[in-house]
Amino acid sequence: MESLGSQPPPVAERAMSHCTARREWQVEWSGSKFIMFCPKGRRNPIITGDFVPPTVEKSANVSNYNCACLFFPLFVLITLRNSTEVTEFFLRGFGVQHAFQYFLLTVFLVIYGTSMVGNIGMILLIKTDSRLQTPMYFLLQHLAFVDICFTSAVTPEMMQNFIIENKSISSKGCVIQSLVYTAFVTGDCHRLAAMAVDRYMAFYNPPRYPTITSRRVCIQLVAGSYIMGSINASVHTGFTFSLVFCKANAINHFFCDIPPVLALSCSNTDINIMLILVFVGFNLTSTVLAIIISYTFILAAILKISSNAGKEKAFSTCASRLTAVTIFHGTLSYMYLQSYSHNSHEKRKVGSVFYGIVIPMLNPLIYSLRNKKVKEALKVIWKKIFFRLDANC
Repeated sequence: MESLGSQPPPVAERAMSHCTARREWQVEWSGSKFIMFCPKGRRNPIITGDFVPPTVEKSANVSNYNCACLFFPLFVLITLRNSTEVTEFFLRGFGVQHAFQYFLLTVFLVIYGTSMVGNIGMILLIKTDSRLQTPMYFLLQHLAFVDICFTSAVTPEMMQNFIIENKSISSKGCVIQSLVYTAFVTGDCHRLAAMAVDRYMAFYNPPRYPTITSRRVCIQLVAGSYIMGSINASVHTGFTFSLVFCKANAINHFFCDIPPVLALSCSNTDINIMLILVFVGFNLTSTVLAIIISYTFILAAILKISSNAGKEKAFSTCASRLTAVTIFHGTLSYMYLQSYSHNSHEKRKVGSVFYGIVIPMLNPLIYSLRNKKVKEALKVIWKKIFFRLDANC
């Protein structure tokens, strides 16, 4: 008996060395076993066991291999490798009853529509109103753009899967979805940190604020967030989809997130897990520290305000922003900085809904519509619209 390891040797030359007088192999692969047996006087192999790879069972090429030369280990290596080439994945989505799916579809459609209207409207408003051409609104404009991108990477696909039977996504589509989503979510973390630092400078040192947060500095902050997101997404997506997938191709999630995709691989994922801990840990820790330090100084500056009404307004603004930041960073930490167990699938889906779908809807409300300048700009836009309508009538 000869046992191959849990994964096939990577080169064919090693398999060629198995061409010996032996006529039976016990092959153990990914926790399953099967026997290849070549009876004396028989030309073609017999394959038995509790698991037979589909490509071995169905392949007509089995009859092309001669028992006299026993190249079967080489055949097994090639077959098992070919059987792990996944061309598409299936998204399981939410484990809910069919009738309840239409309710979820309606809810997510409202949330996604609100998010699109809010974020696109905010971008257009900042572009058109000269009073909003400040560093804070420049960063807010890019935050809205990022929110549009990463929620659009997953939400339409998720809503579509509520109403269709075939919930498949091509392997290339899965790679693109994971790449786009990870890049923009990471960028969102750094954008929120940059906005917190911007508010700290505005509160703590108002005279020097226009000089320190110049247009050039804002562009550098935005570019840095995009670069950090691209690096993080490229590393995780590249290492994840270079693995061998042999267990299944059904992703227990509503989009191609990294942890549930890793759960399908039969390769060693220790490096992937280490990369998640290092990269996600660094991105979350650095941005959370920047936010905490900035808002600590902001709160200290607020306490110095003599007017009670001014204090209440400032505290209300800070509280709402910190709530959104806490939900966003808290769910990200829960998703990626703990071990991935089967018992946490549904909880992780709920967490993904919060930071991937709900937060992009809340950001325009929290960061913009509570702002006095934004309200004034909206009033001006509405007056212009109604004036044109009256003129046309």
